Amino acid sequence: MSSSMTLTNHTAPNTKHVIPPSVFTLRRTAQLEALYTIIRNKDTSRGDFIFYSDRIIRLLVEEGLNHLPVVPKVVETPTGAQYDGVGFEGKICGVSILRAGEAMEQGLREVCRSVRIGKILIQRDEDTTLPKLFYSKLPQDIAQRYVLLLDPMLATGGSAMKAVEVITEHGVAEDRIVFINLISSPQGLKTFSTRYPAVKVITGWIDEGLNDRAYIVPGLGDFGERRYCA
Repeated sequence: MSSSMTLTNHTAPNTKHVIPPSVFTLRRTAQLEALYTIIRNKDTSRGDFIFYSDRIIRLLVEEGLNHLPVVPKVVETPTGAQYDGVGFEGKICGVSILRAGEAMEQGLREVCRSVRIGKILIQRDEDTTLPKLFYSKLPQDIAQRYVLLLDPMLATGGSAMKAVEVITEHGVAEDRIVFINLISSPQGLKTFSTRYPAVKVITGWIDEGLNDRAYIVPGLGDFGERRYCA
């Protein structure tokens, strides 16, 4: 059974925002809250930030896999008995949004052996302030795969929506994409899910909102800076 809880027709914890039906979150436990407390703390060392964020990423990837379709599969056990189980319906690949999304690649590799991973670089165009694609390298057969889109933070939703646009332009149906992130803002979730209602979003935590600089609050700061810079 999936450990997620759907937030359909519910408000996000600590906010007054209603969360779209395509959004799912990890079950809020004392352990999960302790992990988030560690990575939110500005005094947490880089080593501890990496270690504990990796623990959350692993949980998120496992939950993302729970939302992929399966088909019946019969196997024979070492005792000679038959077991009626299930197997994944199709092949899987990951796509990380650079650079912070690369931090989630190892978590995917740990649970999906030999998984193919593509990369997308999106940055804000200084003239238009809109997200602009600078680079993409995707598996050649991505149209035949289910895609786990990886990015730690969902603030305004601009980069994530641009990434989905790129992926769908390569032939992937929206309902074959699962977007996985650690922390989301209610505003970003609403914007993203309004544009792409068929894309499932798996988020570890929904924060209070955005400040006047479009940073998630309380948030955890710049994930990439804390992850990659000493």
